Amino acid sequence: MSYPVIDPVATGNRINALRRDRGFSVAYIRDYLGFSTTNAIYKWLHGTSLPSVDNFLALSVLFNISINDMIIYH
Repeated sequence: MSYPVIDPVATGNRINALRRDRGFSVAYIRDYLGFSTTNAIYKWLHGTSLPSVDNFLALSVLFNISINDMIIYH
């Protein structure tokens, strides 16, 4: 059995698809999360970083899905 590893690029693509499907702008998500800039969100969307557990939870509530359905791993 192999250890699961999160694919940050695929997870970022998934977050971006969920965002677009629900009609949320990046600015809306920035405001929802209480961020002052969109930098972190764009890093998630491009797969250069991942949200913290707290931010994954907040996004799962916003998108009305489980965290597991947001994360792509291999």
